[in-house]
Order: sequence, then C-alpha cells, then structure tokens
Amino acid sequence: MFVNFFHELKTAGLPVSLREYLTLLEAMDADVIDRQVEDFYFLSRSALVKDEKNLDKFDQVFGHVFKGLESLGDGEVAEIPEDWLKALTEKFLTEEEKAQIESLGGWDKIMETLKKRLEEQEKRHEGGNKMIGTAGTSPFGAEGYNPEGVRIGQKEGRHGKAVKVWDKREYKNLDDSVELGTRNIKVALRRLRRWAREGAAEELDLDGTIKATADHGYLDIQLIPERRNTIKTLLFFDVGGSMDPHIKVCEELFSAARTEFKNMEYFYFHNCLYEDVWKDNRRRHNEKLSTWDVLHRFPSDYKVIFVGDASMSPYEITYAGGSVEHWNEEPGGVWLERLQQVYENVVWLNPVAERHWEYTPSIELVRQLIGDRMFPLTLEGLDRAMRELSR
Repeated sequence: MFVNFFHELKTAGLPVSLREYLTLLEAMDADVIDRQVEDFYFLSRSALVKDEKNLDKFDQVFGHVFKGLESLGDGEVAEIPEDWLKALTEKFLTEEEKAQIESLGGWDKIMETLKKRLEEQEKRHEGGNKMIGTAGTSPFGAEGYNPEGVRIGQKEGRHGKAVKVWDKREYKNLDDSVELGTRNIKVALRRLRRWAREGAAEELDLDGTIKATADHGYLDIQLIPERRNTIKTLLFFDVGGSMDPHIKVCEELFSAARTEFKNMEYFYFHNCLYEDVWKDNRRRHNEKLSTWDVLHRFPSDYKVIFVGDASMSPYEITYAGGSVEHWNEEPGGVWLERLQQVYENVVWLNPVAERHWEYTPSIELVRQLIGDRMFPLTLEGLDRAMRELSR
C-alpha cells in the first residue's frame, strides 16, 4: 500500500525521494502516531512534502490512494436547485438559432435604437424580438438572448453578450481576515521585498551590543530600527458581476497582501478603471474617490497591482458611455494609460485560466494596454508577476 502511494506521488510530479519515504516508514515503525487516517495524512505530508506549492497535488494523490471515490447509493436522488426552476419564461435557443439572430451593428446604433424603443414602448413585452422585455431575442431586456444588447433588470449575466447593463449592483467588501489558503500566496508575494531599517531604534542590536560592551568594559545595550519591507503597493480589485465566482481567491490574495505589504493601499473598481474608485462597497455610491486624486496622492515609486478578470464588453474600454453602471465621459482605456504614465511598475492578475484569454476580446485589449503584463492568478503566475514588479 505504501509503495503504491510513493509511486503515485512520483507519477503526479511531486519531488519525493527514497530517503523521505524511508523516513515515513521509520516513523510508522516507531508508532509516533495513532493508527488513524487523519494522523497518517499529517505525518506523511510532513515527511514527503518539501515545498508548500505541492500541497494541493499531495492532497489529490492522498485522497485518490487512501479514500477512493464516494458514490451515491441507489436510494439517493439528486436535488435540483430551486433557482434552476424559477426562470420558466426563459427562451432556449439552439446554436443555429443563435447564429441567425443579427446584432444591431455597434455601440452607437445600439444606444440610438434603445432611445427609440423607450419612446415607443407603452406595455410589458415577453418573448419578442424588438421591444424591451423578457425571454426573447430583443437586444434590450432580460432572460433572453442577443449577440449584442443591453441587459436591463436581470439579477446576473448568463451568456456574457451584453454590451451595457443598467442595474444597481451591490458588492461585498473583500474579507482580509481569511487565512485558509493564504500561506502559499504569502510565499509568492515575498519575492517583492526591499529591506531597510527606518524609524525609531527599538530592536536589540546583538552584534553592536557585544562590541560596545567589549570596548567600554560594561554592558552597553545598542538598539537599531526594525528592519521593514519598504515596498509600497497600490492594489485595485475588480468586484461584482463576472468576478463573483473568484471571490474566494481574491479574499485570500487580499489577506496575504495585507500581511506582506505594510505600505499598501487598496481600491475597488468594476470591470475597468474609470474616473472614480472606492474603498467600501457598501457605500460606494456615496463615498467615491476621484481616480485623479489617487494618481496625484501616491508617488510614482508605488507598485501597482490590478486584480480582475478583464471580461467585459469591449465598448467599456474603447468608448465613452461604455460603463455598465454609469455614463463615463472617457473610455476605460484612457484611464489605464494615464495610470501607466504615473507608475512604471504595473501588473494585472487575472483569475481566468490563461488558456481562455484569447477567446475574450476585452482580455486581449487590456493585455495590450498594460504592455502584456497580465499574469494568471495562480502561484506560478504570482511568482512571475512579482519578478516583473521587482525589475
């Protein structure tokens, strides 16, 4: 059984040596643990895993070798979530039917047509292809399908085709108290460090104390300033919408960053950087901060980290008025360029798997705007991003 476990770890790419395997067997012979699966898990992990980045692989192999697959009994029936049954008016279309639905042909045409529809419409519409309504193929409304439209009054996106969304969004602040899963992130962030001793002399200087005592013939305690990481960072977090599935990993990153970077400021934005950012999602409609003020307040030696999926309508980046929540006077791309004129060191961390980036036009646009300094929000991607910021 243990030999199979060792071979499975090697097959999964973990750098496990024969010496470590023999150490595990010696520990088992010495009865250092009770004969419980959980105790053996922690013992084997301590003996066989040398690098924290391999913990996830180890867990997968351990579960496969010692736990097996859990299967449902014959009497158990899968429960269908209630939310799946609520949108009964939704119109389902085949891929061929979707291909036959024509888009209106660009941002200006969409907004002009919406204005006309608002003037013409006098009642509720459902299942149609023209007026503002639900469950149809009209470019305007909710719970339907159109290759390029404006979503109005729908809880969340479904097809990712809307070029503008008119809804009031409520977002949740990231929790910096999250600890589970942050250890590996902290290790990756530690690459971005610049040590210096600044401030009041409060830390014992052991070498200096020994030398001064020897020179003077009496105990002469020497103090020095505490060694601190002087790197200064600005973090911009995309929240809401398509970022909701990535809340957990963003919270882990946020918690780890607050521990590693003592000189850190953070702000929230939605989809793309515009003229305003905010610190508290609960009060973001009343307490916005001017992006201009942020650029003028923090000097150019700050390192800037964006965290977002960059998945949006391309109009949000390239057109005035493209924002999904307000009428922005200038395109988001203009603000990204302005920020880079102030800060030399800028990276973008994307929680979307890197292999999917080329299929989303807005991701490619953002990559171009930030000089191809977008990295996946993985341990390997974090390591690459910190190397980039350390240049």
